[in-house]
Amino acid sequence: MTEPTAPIELTGTGTRLAPAPALPAGFAEQLAAVCATVTDVAAVAEASRDWWPLAMHWSLAGQVLQRAAVVARPAGTDEVAAVLALCNAAGVPVTAAGGRSGVVGASIPLFGGVLLDTTAMQGIVSVDAVSGIVEVLPGTFGPELEAELRSTHGLTVGHFPQSFDIATVGGWVACRGAGQYSTRYGKIEQMVVGLEVVLADGSVVRTGGFPAGAQGPDLTQLFVGSEGTLGVVTRVWLKAHPVPPAEQRAAYSFATFEAGLDACRRIMRRGATPAVLRLYDAVESQRGQGADGSYCVLLVLDEGDALLVDATMRIVAQECADPYQGQAAAPLPVELVERWMHHRNDTSALQGLTRKGFVVDTLEIAAPWSALPTIFQQVCAAMLAVPHARAASCHLSHSYLDGACLYFTFAATPPPEPEQVEDPYVALWDAGQQAVLAHGGNLSHHPGVGLNRARFMPQALGSAMPVLQAMKTALDPNGVLNPGKMGLATRFGAAPWGGQ
Repeated sequence: MTEPTAPIELTGTGTRLAPAPALPAGFAEQLAAVCATVTDVAAVAEASRDWWPLAMHWSLAGQVLQRAAVVARPAGTDEVAAVLALCNAAGVPVTAAGGRSGVVGASIPLFGGVLLDTTAMQGIVSVDAVSGIVEVLPGTFGPELEAELRSTHGLTVGHFPQSFDIATVGGWVACRGAGQYSTRYGKIEQMVVGLEVVLADGSVVRTGGFPAGAQGPDLTQLFVGSEGTLGVVTRVWLKAHPVPPAEQRAAYSFATFEAGLDACRRIMRRGATPAVLRLYDAVESQRGQGADGSYCVLLVLDEGDALLVDATMRIVAQECADPYQGQAAAPLPVELVERWMHHRNDTSALQGLTRKGFVVDTLEIAAPWSALPTIFQQVCAAMLAVPHARAASCHLSHSYLDGACLYFTFAATPPPEPEQVEDPYVALWDAGQQAVLAHGGNLSHHPGVGLNRARFMPQALGSAMPVLQAMKTALDPNGVLNPGKMGLATRFGAAPWGGQ
């Protein structure tokens, strides 16, 4: 059985926040009668963190932000229902977690209580090969899902996030994840056919199950991206495609990032959807693609039916050859795509820089094509203006008919005092995210909101924020499900960094 991957070494079991209240008398024993539990302090501390870059600094200092009182490891839907019913009745907070690969603190048990580990629920339950639907348990990791689908059924889901090796299907759904082939296959919300979800009181509901419908609002999408605040996903039905028989690759250089953006826009507007359409600014092209800093690199890969792939790549070539403001793209060695394929999931640089004390993170947003050039310029400028800022760069990673995702990477030189690493981190996030929202972008393309983005939710949702809060109150009246996340109000106390 695959287990979660630690983001960086944890050198102690302390908590950065004041210790959470103890469990009610007798509660731990009741929980242990329902499912397997873990109470060892070191094991619980390890389960109480994720890949949030800021929290990695605390891990090296021997702290997690907060530590759960106990880890529950249910083996199936019935046990999840029993755990939630117990927590709901006793008013104990419960935070669901899978591979814990999230980078926004979504699975940190902010107010202690129960950490509900879904990774005991792994495996494919059934495959409808005729319809192309796979039924899978939420604790299943990406490599195991794809390996079995390909070897046994000749199918693929096509969801390959950067965290593919260390993330679970339930996590994909909970944080509204995006894979690196999303331009061909869609984000996870386009892949989900239906869900089984356990609500706060222990009741079980199923949603979806059909290719289309007009049965009122889509309840599946209510839970996709809810990050465990509205219910716990215990079963997922996903669309699957035949393993692609053909693949083509290409690479191009553009004089400016804006020229590359316009080419990607024109490719999408013509109806071509290459699986990979990744455009790097000059900084990232030099850092990761071997460029000299004078041009921007576009990597293209498509897979599928040979006729469709050929047509798609012809459109790509035509649009890249079409001059933008007097300049056309130039072909680059296709080996650049192969190099990216081999290194695309490597996170070793993050750990290395963190151990040296550097502040490093990424900000992923989506916006209409018309807003992207301004957002690119304004976000980089805003971040570089923050004290201690060292770098801010960008690439386009996911494209759609109406817009795309810009993926910013930023870093800061550590302040002289190690305990002040939080200050430039928060300042960089404030500067970058505010610039995005001010110029027509959204709060997150992926990987969700969690704790780190919670303070921006009222601004991002505006008058719709009370609607989300009303849904939370209706489905979780005692507020026990993952409290303190997504900017939602909680009765357990104030969340740090501007949460309610």
